[in-house]
Amino acid sequence: MLKTLFTEFLNLIYPKTCVACGELLNKDEAFICLKCLYYLPKTNFHTQPDNIIEQRFWGKVPIVRATAFFRFQKGSPFQKLLHHLKYKGDKEIGQILGEYLALDLMSSDFAKFDIVVPVPLHRNKLKKRGYNQSEWIAKGIAEKLQKPLDTNTLFRAIENPTQTNKGVFERWENVEGIFEVKDYEAFKGKHVLLVDDVLTTGATIIACATAILKCEGASLSVATLSMA
Repeated sequence: MLKTLFTEFLNLIYPKTCVACGELLNKDEAFICLKCLYYLPKTNFHTQPDNIIEQRFWGKVPIVRATAFFRFQKGSPFQKLLHHLKYKGDKEIGQILGEYLALDLMSSDFAKFDIVVPVPLHRNKLKKRGYNQSEWIAKGIAEKLQKPLDTNTLFRAIENPTQTNKGVFERWENVEGIFEVKDYEAFKGKHVLLVDDVLTTGATIIACATAILKCEGASLSVATLSMA
């Protein structure tokens, strides 16, 4: 009772607002209001085999399925969600959106995977940021779909420069050979769902896939929060 009263008192002094639109949140809302969730520019690619994301990987790595939750639109209110998730420390946004993405996957054949794996950060960047945003997205998906989450087997062996502001060819060069797998038995015969925040050229995903698919009998699907 006292905790509830204290929380309500704090909300009066420091009202919580939606990261996307800036409107006041209801007590049952966190970070993003239901109105913004309703108008999220969702792709629904999880219901569309051979969608344009899957086509990005054709001839590069064998992907079972691939999807992005919503379209990235520069300057849109929804860009703020990704900015706060990645740079403002609001890691819980990743888990919340991951849970909503999972609800969509649950209603399709996309959810036929065994294990959820986030794209890893290098230990130095992880120490500097304090968290891996992709891990929080993966956590939301794994918990909602009751799938195991593996954050240790796939790792970033080389600390590469950021992909931001790099051209297509530079992105490919920047991530080539930087990911490795600690234990090949962990992914043996498993259908892995690889999770990231934003899909642009697909270079990072392909670099991860190359490492994962070295495991005997492993297969791979991809889910990201957004696509550029």
